[in-house]
Amino acid sequence: MKLKLTFILLLLGSYASAQTQYLWKTATAGGYTYKYVTNDPTHSRFYTLKNGLTVILSPTNKQPRIQAYIAVKAGSKTDPADHTGLAHYLEHMMFKGTDKFGSLNWAKEKPLLDKIDDLYEQYNSTKDETKRKEIYKEIDKTSGEAAKFAIANEYDKMMAAMGGQGSNAFTSFEQTVYTEDIPASAVDKFLTMQAERFRAPVLRIFHTELEAVYEEKNRGLDNDGRKAQEAMFEALFPNNNYGKQTTIGTIEHLKNPSLKAIRKYYYDYYVPNNMGIILAGDFNPDVMIKKVAANFNYMAPKTVPAYTFKPEVPITAPIQRDVYGPNPENLTIAFRFPGASTKDARMLSLVGSILTNGKAGLFDLDLTKKQKLLGASAFPYVLKDYSVLMLRGTPVKGQSLDDVKALMLGEIAKLKKGDFAADLIPSIVNNLKKSTIEQNESYGQRAGNLMSDFTSGIDWRTDLANINELSKVTVAQVVAFANKYLTDNNFVIVYKHQGEDKNILKVEKPPITPVEVNAGEQSAYVKKINAMPANPVQPLFLNYDKDIQRAKAGPLDVLSVQNKDNSIFRLYYRFDMGSWNNKLLPVAAAYIQFLGTDKQTSEDISKAFYKLASTFSISAQPENTNISIGGLQENFGATVTLFENLLANCQPDEKALASYKARLKKVRENQKLNKGAIMQGLVNYALYGPSNPFNNVLTDEEIDNLKAQDLVDILHSLANYKHTVLYYGPQTASEAGITLAKLHKTPASFTPNPEAKKFVRAKLTENQVLFADYDMVQAEINWVRNEDVYDAAKTPEAELLNNYFGSGISSIVFQNIRESKALAYSTYAYYSQASKKGDNDSFTAYVGTQADKMNEAIKAMNDLLTTMPESPQGMLAAKDNIRKSIETERITQDDILFNYLGAKRMGLDYDIRKNTFAAVEKLTLADVTAFHNAQLKGKPYTYCIVASEKRVTDDDLKKYGALTKPGLKAIFGY
Repeated sequence: MKLKLTFILLLLGSYASAQTQYLWKTATAGGYTYKYVTNDPTHSRFYTLKNGLTVILSPTNKQPRIQAYIAVKAGSKTDPADHTGLAHYLEHMMFKGTDKFGSLNWAKEKPLLDKIDDLYEQYNSTKDETKRKEIYKEIDKTSGEAAKFAIANEYDKMMAAMGGQGSNAFTSFEQTVYTEDIPASAVDKFLTMQAERFRAPVLRIFHTELEAVYEEKNRGLDNDGRKAQEAMFEALFPNNNYGKQTTIGTIEHLKNPSLKAIRKYYYDYYVPNNMGIILAGDFNPDVMIKKVAANFNYMAPKTVPAYTFKPEVPITAPIQRDVYGPNPENLTIAFRFPGASTKDARMLSLVGSILTNGKAGLFDLDLTKKQKLLGASAFPYVLKDYSVLMLRGTPVKGQSLDDVKALMLGEIAKLKKGDFAADLIPSIVNNLKKSTIEQNESYGQRAGNLMSDFTSGIDWRTDLANINELSKVTVAQVVAFANKYLTDNNFVIVYKHQGEDKNILKVEKPPITPVEVNAGEQSAYVKKINAMPANPVQPLFLNYDKDIQRAKAGPLDVLSVQNKDNSIFRLYYRFDMGSWNNKLLPVAAAYIQFLGTDKQTSEDISKAFYKLASTFSISAQPENTNISIGGLQENFGATVTLFENLLANCQPDEKALASYKARLKKVRENQKLNKGAIMQGLVNYALYGPSNPFNNVLTDEEIDNLKAQDLVDILHSLANYKHTVLYYGPQTASEAGITLAKLHKTPASFTPNPEAKKFVRAKLTENQVLFADYDMVQAEINWVRNEDVYDAAKTPEAELLNNYFGSGISSIVFQNIRESKALAYSTYAYYSQASKKGDNDSFTAYVGTQADKMNEAIKAMNDLLTTMPESPQGMLAAKDNIRKSIETERITQDDILFNYLGAKRMGLDYDIRKNTFAAVEKLTLADVTAFHNAQLKGKPYTYCIVASEKRVTDDDLKKYGALTKPGLKAIFGY
């Protein structure tokens, strides 16, 4: 095996050699000097402009698009102590425009915005509640007057019009990052827009956006995971702002914002020497750096306020925190480590993989595979000042959280003694090499890695060299490291209990008068940007006959796309049967992970896969089942043989089944405590009625009666059913077919698939309400209805409706419900076409809002479903977004195969994007309005509502239709 591992390392090229040198070098091209790291597979260049702005460029021409990050090294850690949440506020406001865009008349708007500034300062300094309400009333009134001159979401519409995708931003402890995925042809428009955006942001439409942040806070109050993590950080970091304040801020500070303080934060931290522009994608870096410099040279450097903190004192006794909420109970143990740029932080990542890597870690083998815990993981949380090793465990039925603690700390004790396989470290390194190859294929992941290193202060050379460094680590070094940092007493432990949180506070709803959004207007500045030339890009549509190679592996069809870039392969066996054919199939598919053969234990098999840097999974969906096998082509034979032997020769294990039954029941119990799962069940109930795909599961009695031999028989016979082979890898289809025919045994004739259960879509003639009680601050509402049978001719209208009306920040739904009325943090509406010929389309709209806003939110969505506002400019932006997204979309690798199978299920033998691209240009606002009116207006809906009965009354619910409250057993089927 040692020789084999050496052979693998040699085949991995620049990633593989322990002698690879990663050195910083300096070069000059196109008049600009940059730094780069030798042997960097991403060919990234690091520039520093004269004003201190960092520009990182990573060119790759796989797709004609660019992932862009504009990152600021400031986040909640640098929030003023009396204005927590401020960095996050500012992030929201950076989408509102400047004096040049986002405004119809800046001269008239500015005095009103100045008045709002002053009113908020009065509001914050006033303690008398009566006077505060009077001031707020004036804020609301003045905000309405100012909004008449504002153009809401003009930035988002501009980005959509240029073909942008994923326009968003995020704030964390020490970073605020603005993200865009744009066509490479639109880079001039993009850079012009961004340079203006960061020049002088205007804090307009503030009080409605503030309410959206309140909604985000309420979502956090309903999120047990977030509460547990905040409690953990508070205990770990009493001196650092990691623990002293949260990213979203306190309720008191949320309710008392200062626009002047927000503006000061912008001037202090949004300076070029504290910012980075990270671009990865299809461009010439010599040309790109000139464009970036030309647009951002105006920014002036400034000394950035230094963040200082008192170092944390060692933890000498476990610090316990208790958190309560409706979600299932779990336990978190956290140890403190040095910060991101240290060697110890890099060692921490290795320790995390020794504990959890998905296959062969201590937690994986000893706790998860042996089913001692329902779930167990260990992962590093790396920050600039400190890092954290987090251990998280979920108990099985009848287990206490202290039992979970003992089991996880028991594995830490093994780590500290070096009680793990000697070849685990080389296996981790080998898997890291494969992961790096896969990540570098994606321009998005490249940009994300570069951005993360920039904001956390990690040297890119050090990051690249990390694999070499870890490959030299010995077991003795790991043991010494673990004993240094993981003592019996130096941790924080958070008990997440299932129960009522009696300390929860709700952000109360303020009175807000809906403001104008001027959806159909456009500023002169944006018109100028729209008029800028862009290089045309020709769309590339799939030709299934040319883009897919076809061959045979014995009697099986092989569909293949060749990987000409590296040694990664992905192999799939695709069966046209699933849980609707046999409810035991998904149970057997999950059971296999706990089984061994007559020659290998389950643990042996997991270790063998991990050693080969290979993976496998079996996924049984309602109507199909996929076996997925992946790894390095040089290990193709060994990997496939290992899996085939497991599938054909796995042995029934009654002890493992008994644990699995208990595990399955506990998972099902936990699902009933999950509001997302409850809503999913209600939506299925709405679409199909009481008997539906969601509750098409085993009863408790059927689980009790499961036999190990029955499940193993299903696995042994799986290859006897007809299936298709999908292959993405270095071989041709013919070569893969010949290779696979020797490894994958098939019968002389295939067994017919079991008859599938049929589910009939519900026919709705009048409104109805399905309600489920859940202890939470918010109310979540889905509007659900079945539509007509799938018709490919409807695709262009459906996509344009979604883009214009209900999907994304620039949509009508978002502008009206969030921007104008401040009724939700998240809201959308989506017409979903069926995934199979003969099935029905469906429509879903969603609002997540405070319970006391539920009636207002429902009315707002119903108004939009009845009458769709018309915005010619919004329609043009939506059309441009669809066409430019299709122009620059490249379906590659194994996605080609799944796109083909998806089209085939819908009765198509062509790439439907070609029809959409041609048709959208000809569609008008009148066409989309007609589609909206035909499909949505005046139609009956099922309102699926999850909320607390303590906050929502039956009388309210009955306003919208006949009320049904299906119990959890009716929803889940058990």
